[in-house]
Amino acid sequence: MAQRNIVAVVGKPNVGKSTLFNKIINKRKSIVYDSPGVTRDRLYEDAEWAGKEFRIVDTGGITIENENFKEQIKIQAQIAIDEANVIVFLIDGRDNLTTEDYYVAQLLRKANKPVLVAVNKLEGSRTDYFDNSIYSLGFSEIYPISAIHGDGVGNLLDGILSHLDFSNAKDDKYFKLALLGKANVGKSTLLNTLANENRSIVSDVAGTTRDSVSSVIKINGVEFEVVDTAGIKRKSKLTDSIEHYALMRATQSIEDADLCLLLLDATDEVSHFHQNIIGIAYELKKPMIVIVNKWDLIEKDTNTMHEFKKNLAKKLKFVDWAPIVFISAKNNNRINKLRDEIIRVKENISRKINTNQLNNLLMTAQMIRPASSINGRRLSITFGKQVEAKIPTFVLFVNNTELAHFTYLRYIENQIRENYDFSGTPIELVLRNKNKKNEE
Repeated sequence: MAQRNIVAVVGKPNVGKSTLFNKIINKRKSIVYDSPGVTRDRLYEDAEWAGKEFRIVDTGGITIENENFKEQIKIQAQIAIDEANVIVFLIDGRDNLTTEDYYVAQLLRKANKPVLVAVNKLEGSRTDYFDNSIYSLGFSEIYPISAIHGDGVGNLLDGILSHLDFSNAKDDKYFKLALLGKANVGKSTLLNTLANENRSIVSDVAGTTRDSVSSVIKINGVEFEVVDTAGIKRKSKLTDSIEHYALMRATQSIEDADLCLLLLDATDEVSHFHQNIIGIAYELKKPMIVIVNKWDLIEKDTNTMHEFKKNLAKKLKFVDWAPIVFISAKNNNRINKLRDEIIRVKENISRKINTNQLNNLLMTAQMIRPASSINGRRLSITFGKQVEAKIPTFVLFVNNTELAHFTYLRYIENQIRENYDFSGTPIELVLRNKNKKNEE
């Protein structure tokens, strides 16, 4: 069943789908590269035109040539066609129609949905002219455009809106999960297992997923949007633009996420590189679950998991609040354990502590261990309260913020964690001088 107001951009490779996608969403989200077949997975993004919002999907190029990923790209496009409300069929206006164009047209006619033909690469005055043979594709709505310059794109968007239903438009904002990790760690396989469908391309070739691919899944009746990011590689290996933009987009996925799922390979060592990636999420104050995949490949005894977790915790000590889950995405082992952990962390992120209980905790913690003296003066927390924020955030009113040492604040955070379940989420402590309390 199609979700409301989804627009799919389809067409053979190298006709400018990603350029049009970027023009419509007004930012560089999809990879643009002068090489056919670079966009291999579907990309989703919110777009707005004339005050109306819709969701746009950039699909992989459909081709009948004997290329790698041809069948899977066709599947990707078919899924997008199936879930779209309107389809933009993009062709190259500078070239004659090819068998590939007619092949795509045949796929689209079967969809029985509104199809708008966008004739691309007609810059300037050329937008007034296109080959009448385009009508032989069997569609009546034809829009000459230049995606790179924006010529005619407004008319195309007007045409798109005329086929969308805004009578009951609702804000479909999901809790976002970002799948992160090195190339070939199993992110796409995990996404497919969680989504129970072949949503992203899965291959044994490292780095198959170059774009971030999203899928909506349900866990215990709760809807989540899972974004499978491009495999993040060492910067020294970013030898071309494709990997460069893929890395930027993975960082963007972390910024957009409500919860990061860091996937590690049980057969690989945790390197400085892994720690750097976690560092990005840590600096952005993102909740996190560490997932150890391919656990089926490890020889085990009674203490294997305990020892592995202990060694891993040492290497990731600055996110020691992040739970560690062991799975095999390929064999569907312990996936329910991961689902439960996702629900638990989601609840922890929004957990609220009663102000009286918080202040009792703060008072007791200071009695058990007062802050160290600095130049004869000692930090005193006189009052605390939790405030609305994306992660659990506590404002602590103190006698002097300059007396606060990070080790004591760490102690206070640990006291909060020992009394309340904030597993999986960072905690932010904001210090204010107590004389500002009355100004709040």
